Amino acid sequence: MSGKKERNKERREKRLQEISLLRTIPYSDHQRWWSQETVAVVTGANRGIGFEIARQLAGHGLTVILTSRNISVGIEATKALQEGGFSYDVHQLDILDGESISAFVEWIKQKYGGIDILVNNAGVNYNLGFDNSVEFARQVVDTNYYGTKNMIKAMIPVMKPSAAGARIVNVSSRLGRLNGRRNRIQDATLREKLTNLETLSEELIDRTVSSFLQQVEDETWQSGGWPQTFTDYSVSKLAVNAYTRLVAKELCDRPQGKKIYINCYCPGWVKTAMTGWAGNISPEVAADTGVWLSLLSDQAITGKFFAERREINF
Repeated sequence: MSGKKERNKERREKRLQEISLLRTIPYSDHQRWWSQETVAVVTGANRGIGFEIARQLAGHGLTVILTSRNISVGIEATKALQEGGFSYDVHQLDILDGESISAFVEWIKQKYGGIDILVNNAGVNYNLGFDNSVEFARQVVDTNYYGTKNMIKAMIPVMKPSAAGARIVNVSSRLGRLNGRRNRIQDATLREKLTNLETLSEELIDRTVSSFLQQVEDETWQSGGWPQTFTDYSVSKLAVNAYTRLVAKELCDRPQGKKIYINCYCPGWVKTAMTGWAGNISPEVAADTGVWLSLLSDQAITGKFFAERREINF
């Protein structure tokens, strides 16, 4: 291993140790803006990172609603979590199904009146190791980007007003960074438009992913200047990152008491089914930044991208 790689590995391991220590430090009373009446929704929470985010949030005293596309699997996951004595609920939710989202929203209104925190964790990736197939590109983009976007639009109207503000956390990836050195869109003009908040729009994001999917269909995507690692997944997360910034801009003028803060984060390469259990980070550590962003109390952070509790550039 080269000296640079060795140093990077040492820094990562040191940071993971720091995070493990931070997770053992309880929030002080003046930091706790939440209570058991605070409702958090975690999508795709029947396993992996979502399961762990749900467990940690409930451990901090919130009421957590675990959602799963397969309700029987979700119920089993909830039973496992309830053994810890915390407050959980469960509901079926398919973020690709408009009727499923609508039914979930109506159930939230009737049972809880609204929510305080939304963690968009549900997502897919069909490539492992050095694979870079785009066979399932449509499903990857539909789930990771459009599904997340549809959940945000559906849940914003039912987010409860509070002095601390509501929170949206999108589980994303460094692979979707616009200006990453190795895995980025090669079109500098497009990158600039997506980076600049003055030119960023939902239409531009949608047009970008549609262009990618069209090139996949035409079998021309490899010469289209798209990211070269896990291309479909990278494009989908790039769209999530851009949409996070756009929504933050749109929500920034809300009056005090009706604020909604939205951020995204990269959990790292995690030992879950999505990576074929080949990751180098445990779900417990991977969930930490998502939980931290959900519970931030001392500063109004929005429209940012984080990894290991640190802001990084989009």
